[in-house]
Amino acid sequence: MILYGASGHGKVILDILEESGEREIEVWDDGAVLDFEGFAVKKPIEIGSINEKVIVSIGVNAIRKKVVEKLNGSVGFGRAIHPMSVISKKAIIAEGTVVMAGAVINPSARIGRHCIVNTSASIDHDCVLEDYVHISPNATLSGDVHVGEGTHIGSGAVSIQGIRIGKWCTIGAGTVIIKDIPDYATVVGNPARIIKVKQQLNEI
Repeated sequence: MILYGASGHGKVILDILEESGEREIEVWDDGAVLDFEGFAVKKPIEIGSINEKVIVSIGVNAIRKKVVEKLNGSVGFGRAIHPMSVISKKAIIAEGTVVMAGAVINPSARIGRHCIVNTSASIDHDCVLEDYVHISPNATLSGDVHVGEGTHIGSGAVSIQGIRIGKWCTIGAGTVIIKDIPDYATVVGNPARIIKVKQQLNEI
C-alpha cells in the first residue's frame, strides 16, 4: 500500500495499516519530508507501472480531492479500516476511504470515495456520505442523514435523523444540527446557525 501524504493524518492511517497486518507500505509526499515514522519518504513518480494501491493520506478535503484527480486512471485506491471499528456487513464503504478506531457504521449506511470516518465517530443506519467527506472524532450522525461532497463535520458535532447537509460545508465542533444545511455553509452552535455561505469550492 502507498500512503500519499506524510502528515499527522497519515500517521493514523499508517497505524491502521500496521494493525491490520499490512507489511508492504511506501510513503510518498511532495514536500521536503525525508523520514516518516521510520519510512523513507519518496517523491511521487511517473504513474503507470504502479501495482500497489494508494490511499491519499491528506486530511484537508479539497486538497485530497485534487490529489485523487491527479492520480485517477493511473492507480488503484485502497481502503484502511481499523480492526477496532464496528462496521455492519450491510454498510457500503467505497475506495480510498479510511475508518479509524472506535468508529461505528451501521446497516445500510453508504460511505463514498476518499472519505474519513475519524476516531469514535458514529454513522447510523441509512446515512449517506458523498465523496471526500470528513466526519471528525466523536461526531454523531443519526439515521438517514445525507452529507454532501467535501463537507467537514467537526469533532463532537451531532445531527438529528433525516437531515440533509449540503456539499463543501463546514460544521463546527460541538454543533447540533436540527435543520437542513445548504451547500457551502459554515455553521456553529447549539442549535446550529449559519455564519457564512460561500458561493463555490474555490472559496473554501
